[in-house]
Amino acid sequence: MAGDAPAWRFSDAERAAVYRAIHARRDIRSTFLLSPIPDDAVWRLLGAAAAAPSVGFMQPTEVIVIRDVEKRRRIQRHFEVVNQAAAEAYVDDERAAYDALKLAAILDTPLNVVFTCDTTTTRGRGLGRQTMPETAVFSTVCAVQNFWLAARAENIGVGWVSILEPAAVKAVLEIPDYLTLVAYLCVGYVSDFPRQPELEAKGWEDARALAEMAYLDAYGRPLPPPADASGAAWNHDEP
Repeated sequence: MAGDAPAWRFSDAERAAVYRAIHARRDIRSTFLLSPIPDDAVWRLLGAAAAAPSVGFMQPTEVIVIRDVEKRRRIQRHFEVVNQAAAEAYVDDERAAYDALKLAAILDTPLNVVFTCDTTTTRGRGLGRQTMPETAVFSTVCAVQNFWLAARAENIGVGWVSILEPAAVKAVLEIPDYLTLVAYLCVGYVSDFPRQPELEAKGWEDARALAEMAYLDAYGRPLPPPADASGAAWNHDEP
């Protein structure tokens, strides 16, 4: 129809929904439900991950969806050991604050999802990796972010567990040595998406102001903010 916007353009409502998903995304640990996630929703999330950018179109990412409870129990036992060791890095008030944090929901979710990266892939014929070979792992991280944002749009929570030794996880899940473990995610519906990041709400760390992270033309030269800095693109809180 004459006058219609091109199909590639986002409407104002669609654009607002994208920004809402970005700013309302949370690393969830404490509000998960064990309600099953329908297979079609799981595949939509995986499709979002597969659509992520990858340098040289290498698509190095492979994903393991873990439903098996016994495998997750083994991962949980390993987490408890390494988490105790990690806690030893803190003392006094910091140790008390660390011990009060819930840092995994391995058994509190219906699914765990593991992202791996094949840094040896010949896909993409090395384009973009001659000077920065680490872009293979960067590409998988982009897939994780796509998965996470799509999950938020599905009202599904995601929690990233990094207090794990990759070799131990790979042994449980029979992951070949040549693959790099990138992310271990706990995935499930939730009773609530908190307004603030949990670590901020619990006083572990304050949110960093965007003005402290953005520069113009050279590092250390502040990028002037827009006249109205209250919009969702500027504020880390939910709109």
